[in-house]
Amino acid sequence: MVRLGLLANPDAGLGGRLGLKGSDGQAELARSMGAEDRSGPRLSTMLEHFSELRRAGFDDIEWLTSEGRMGTDWLPKGAKIGSVSTVHSSSDATSASDTAEAVTALLEAGIDLLVYAGGDGTTRDIVAALESAGQPRTPVIGVPTGVKMHSGCFAASPKAAAEVLSAWLNDDLLLASTEVLDLDEERYRKGEWVVQLYAEVMTPASPRWMQGSKQRIEASGEEDTIEGLADHIRELLVSDERLVIWGSGGTLRAIAEINDFEPTNLGIDATRGTDQIGTDLDEAGLLELLSSHQGPVTLLLSPMGGQGFLIGRGNYSSPLRFCARSA
Repeated sequence: MVRLGLLANPDAGLGGRLGLKGSDGQAELARSMGAEDRSGPRLSTMLEHFSELRRAGFDDIEWLTSEGRMGTDWLPKGAKIGSVSTVHSSSDATSASDTAEAVTALLEAGIDLLVYAGGDGTTRDIVAALESAGQPRTPVIGVPTGVKMHSGCFAASPKAAAEVLSAWLNDDLLLASTEVLDLDEERYRKGEWVVQLYAEVMTPASPRWMQGSKQRIEASGEEDTIEGLADHIRELLVSDERLVIWGSGGTLRAIAEINDFEPTNLGIDATRGTDQIGTDLDEAGLLELLSSHQGPVTLLLSPMGGQGFLIGRGNYSSPLRFCARSA
């Protein structure tokens, strides 16, 4: 019998569409602004896909989870995933201490692997609980639902997490150590990028399905390349009729500054001609600009270092990713 832990941070990802640069300590604010659950539904998607993938049956699988919004509320109805037992109970309002208590209860129940839905902040809380319980090598699989997704223990999407879990259960994947990273949200909201390595955690090794940790990459001759790109963008895109949506990151920030704009380092901005008409936009601001604009629209994106994703690292809570799907 394989015992799998299942856990959701119900507040993860709430700040994404609102441009809040994370959800740590922002859940109440995000919900007051109309944010809807992101984490639980994506955990349900993972479980539904897992039920479709599993060929060997479910008699040998037992899920241990929390009663309520950190677990049982997101079990997909009618999907076969194995037996389910609860070892913890949570209230509607949850915090890092609830995560720690739930992980401790799961470990005491003897889980072999933990599947969780959250972001980097959730990962830090889980790793701290593993270490506190003296079981730091308990493997984990992260279902990506947070705003910040820098750690290497996340699958690329909920369905990818199901693929990884299925392959691990079939003994097709070995375990490997990967980095747990997190961004300082207070400095992030001020436009500063400070990512810190907090720990390492064990996870099934799958380059195909796991995203890898975020890296800062410096390339030789980068300045000349960026200047050339800036000139090219100015010639092609800077016109009175074209709306340009600028993605986040240092590369696009440098290109925008060369073209005399004042971009946010980690937000989403918009220009029309030589005018900057949107700064650090959230989902509502992006959709308003798109609906009111009559001319051509261009979306500028830059791949995320070391991961290869253009937007969201498999996480649909990104406001820019929603814009791209809606435009």
